[in-house]
Amino acid sequence: MNIQKMYLCIKILSFIGVLLAVYLMWQQLFQPAFRPCSINSWINCDAVISGPVAKTFSIPTPLYGLIGYIVIFFAAVFQKKKPLLGMAAFGLTFCLWIAYRELFELRVICPICITCQLIMITIFSLSIVVNKHKEQFPY
Repeated sequence: MNIQKMYLCIKILSFIGVLLAVYLMWQQLFQPAFRPCSINSWINCDAVISGPVAKTFSIPTPLYGLIGYIVIFFAAVFQKKKPLLGMAAFGLTFCLWIAYRELFELRVICPICITCQLIMITIFSLSIVVNKHKEQFPY
């Protein structure tokens, strides 16, 4: 895969991440009656968006994801390798911390969160490859 395709993949994945973060923010702020993500007591987004994981340092946790995905998107648009890798590393660390809290403290799985975590792992992997790529200048 060439470098431009990798940037395109990162842009697409980060856009999907933005949509998922907006969905989680909407769920958290408005608590609608329709909750397709809450299947049972084990597979349940409600425990995440209204429980102890709902806020991190008094800020809604989905807001971190929203801002992170937006920064990643623009880093990919403008092909800024270092900010891309830095934000992807932060995002991956944050996602793994949230995953730990979901699984071991709340004992639930949030399908949206798992999707965000898989997206972030992929973005992080692609950003490593992008950062290792050497610029080729025509002579």
